[in-house]
Amino acid sequence: MEKTKIIFFDIKEYDKEFFKKYGVNFNFEMTFLKVKLSEETANLTKGYDVVCGFTSDDINKETIDIMANNGIKLLAMRCAGFNNVSLKDIHNRFKVVRVPAYSPHAIAEYTVGLLMSVNRKIHKAYARTREGNFSINGLVGFDLYKKTAGIIGTGKIGQILIKILKGFDMNVVAYDLFPNQKVADELGFEYVSLDELYAKSDVISLNCPLTNETKYMINRNSMKKMKDGVIIVNTGRGALIDSVDLVEALKDKKVGAVALDVYEEEEDYFFEDKSTQVIEDDILGRLLSFYNVLITSHQAYFTHEALEAITLTTLNNIQDFIDGKELINEVHQN
Repeated sequence: MEKTKIIFFDIKEYDKEFFKKYGVNFNFEMTFLKVKLSEETANLTKGYDVVCGFTSDDINKETIDIMANNGIKLLAMRCAGFNNVSLKDIHNRFKVVRVPAYSPHAIAEYTVGLLMSVNRKIHKAYARTREGNFSINGLVGFDLYKKTAGIIGTGKIGQILIKILKGFDMNVVAYDLFPNQKVADELGFEYVSLDELYAKSDVISLNCPLTNETKYMINRNSMKKMKDGVIIVNTGRGALIDSVDLVEALKDKKVGAVALDVYEEEEDYFFEDKSTQVIEDDILGRLLSFYNVLITSHQAYFTHEALEAITLTTLNNIQDFIDGKELINEVHQN
């Protein structure tokens, strides 16, 4: 039986390790490329059946046209997000699948890690002691006990996060376009309006998807409604926050601290080693300069369990397509 030919773009060594490990159980011929998928690299798809893409690939109309002309039958995104895929330009010339969930526990746990670090300045303390500086001046934080956490988005990640924060004996308020009152009763939190969440919360965590309604939901006006000194944590999507407005709120000391695992223009930087280069993104450079901002490189999902789930779901998505089965993780194009 002829093998299905799959080309993977933007592959890191850890990706390759997992796909090689589990790919032996499938009749696939896999090619791994370090380059991102774009209009400039799309010609490399010629001769393949399936393209496996990632969140930082540029899958625009031009890229899609080349893939379709090359006979690609399936685009398998090994991530949850697909806002980098111009679905309207595919015109059902090939199918698109994704990995809708891989480890909500990983992201929820990492969110708490970011909160603890930026509040108690753990990352600053580590850097100091590595250099022999054992002073704790400037490292004061606050107890989470009895403080109020505002959770925006109460899906799987948000619910797990709430459970963890309740373990700190925090009060939790939440906002969701589709509130689940049963879960609220079970976990002991209250749904409120966004304005009320902004006004009450000492800590705000963004755990919602990026949509037209949520883009730049954290902006100059919304931050004015927040408590002075609020901590904002974002492990959702970068464009949930207007970064220009965030810089101003930090300069004005309205926002006390920020922890970001995502950034709106992250595709040019995240997952890559830029340590010997100048950061040309002025907003990112400004955010990195603040003592009370902690930025990590989209690693909230990055656990062994999550990588395993991403790999197996992606491979099974492709196998289901080959077998003509229902694509339970299909991204619909209209």
